[in-house]
Amino acid sequence: MIEKGKTVKIHYTLTVDENVVDSSQGKEPLQYVQGEGMIISGLENELAGLKAGDTKNVVVAPEQAYGVVNDKAIVDVPRSNFQLGENEPQLGMGVQATAPDGQPLNGRIVAVTEENLKVDFNHPLAGKELSFAVEVVEVS
Repeated sequence: MIEKGKTVKIHYTLTVDENVVDSSQGKEPLQYVQGEGMIISGLENELAGLKAGDTKNVVVAPEQAYGVVNDKAIVDVPRSNFQLGENEPQLGMGVQATAPDGQPLNGRIVAVTEENLKVDFNHPLAGKELSFAVEVVEVS
């Protein structure tokens, strides 16, 4: 049975807004240790108590997944701060920046003006409800 400290292998399909965005089908199952925070808390909590062979559909609210959208993580950045080379900035283009503490930040361009790029540094799944179809493969 899935409980704290157990190593768990699952197959899953993740659907967001009725679109499949990730799946382990046709690949090795995802392995994690229950209670170690290796997967999002909303999914981990719902898997507790299941055993090998069990299947479950789980809907996870943003608060228990990648969080709600933080408006402060959407910022205007001067174009001169980016080295885009010959590439013209495009909506949806991924960019990297460095946080004041030196940590790398991944973002995506959500608006382009003559002087600035509006960059969203929220996780791409922030604010989204996640639907998982899960099959427990192994618990040890």
